[in-house]
Amino acid sequence: MATVILVRHGRTTANASGVLAGRTPGVRLDDIGRAQAVRTGERLAVVPLVAVVSSPLERCRQTSRLILDRQEGSPATPTEKGITECDYGQWQGRPLKELATEDLWSVVQSQPSAASFPGGESLAAMQARSVAAIRRLDAAFEAEHGPSAVWVAVSHGDIIKSILADALGMHLDLFQRIHVDPASVSIVRYGSSRPTVLATNTDSGDLSWLRPQPGAEAPAADAAVGGGAGPQDPETSRS
Repeated sequence: MATVILVRHGRTTANASGVLAGRTPGVRLDDIGRAQAVRTGERLAVVPLVAVVSSPLERCRQTSRLILDRQEGSPATPTEKGITECDYGQWQGRPLKELATEDLWSVVQSQPSAASFPGGESLAAMQARSVAAIRRLDAAFEAEHGPSAVWVAVSHGDIIKSILADALGMHLDLFQRIHVDPASVSIVRYGSSRPTVLATNTDSGDLSWLRPQPGAEAPAADAAVGGGAGPQDPETSRS
């Protein structure tokens, strides 16, 4: 089965000023965000990626380019509307402190499956289209490159949280328990029976254990009873 690395874009000017950017055009990485994306690109440089798929929004495309700059090969570089930011409608562009006074804020926090943004989309619709896009792309990359394929999806905080919630078998109402920092790495492997979440919200550590090994068998689809042995080569063990 293929492996998808979910990367949130680096910090933006909107993140730094406490504004809900949403799909506002022209929101770019700030200096800290660029440094975060460079560091993530360096972590991923040891993994030959078959693709780096980006949300169409500029901050994700910037992050994707900084990851691609450190790849020795030539991964595919499509953009995917299915993993673009949530349509926050009338909430877009407003300060988070102001939004926290809205009645809808408590619904977003405690019952997100019932939250629908005025003039925008619901969080349930956001999750449905983003999960569908990730699963479709994952199946396509595995069909083209084999079960050892590793690819990256660069997206947004709420999008990645909703994808992780689905992979963990969590109801959407629990997705606010998941935290996803700027430029963080989360890793999911989809199998025939269920997804396996290998990491969430990491910003450091060796990722060479994801590099396909010549002659190695594809990862097992079933969970090892008792936990298994983990990576067999100590040089490729996880940090």
